Amino acid sequence: MKTPDVIKNLGKWSAGRFSAFKNIILEKYGEQPGKMLVHTGVLGWILSSLAQVGAVFFNDKISPEQKVFLIPQEIADAVVNILSFYVVTNSVKDIASKLVTTGKLTTPAILNYLKKTGIKIPKKKGDASPIGKWDFDITKLANFDEISPNFKAFKNGVDVGASMLGSILSCNLITPILRNEYASKQQKSMISKMQNNKNLRNLESPRGISMAEYQRRAYAKYGNLKV
Repeated sequence: MKTPDVIKNLGKWSAGRFSAFKNIILEKYGEQPGKMLVHTGVLGWILSSLAQVGAVFFNDKISPEQKVFLIPQEIADAVVNILSFYVVTNSVKDIASKLVTTGKLTTPAILNYLKKTGIKIPKKKGDASPIGKWDFDITKLANFDEISPNFKAFKNGVDVGASMLGSILSCNLITPILRNEYASKQQKSMISKMQNNKNLRNLESPRGISMAEYQRRAYAKYGNLKV
């Protein structure tokens, strides 16, 4: 059976779009795989958080009153997760990357290149050398092209390893601590607000004033109850 032209055109268009997408990814992350890991990790957290918020929003077993408190709490929890992951993981990666560009982390091939360019290699602690100084950058040296392939390969490997380490620290240690601390405070606040609202709804308006005015006075009197 002959394939319809519309399907062929759709296939060509899809292949073209996918090829363009691959080129964009290669151009942006081809020499920065560590950065790609950080960004894909953040994207994963965002999608996971959207799914969690959606699960609360579309759950018929959760009352509208509870959703009023739960949805903002889930959104705030997601912000804590995403920011913590990004800040911790990206910071670890950036520090490791800086150690490579300053020569603090290096390889024998890179050290040989530095010797050829006249850079003094410290043999013991206290030796005067620009290597390891925060303002020293190997990529700015003359004839960097000689060592560029080895340097980039080593730096990319360090970036990937640092990104993985940062994500492990974030996901398994720092983020859970921050999330649990925040969730605990939010839960206490939510229970307190729900209890106060329940108390106000159960009150009856006395004669002589409106229900709204009575609720205002009641809230002023009982609004600071601790649960």
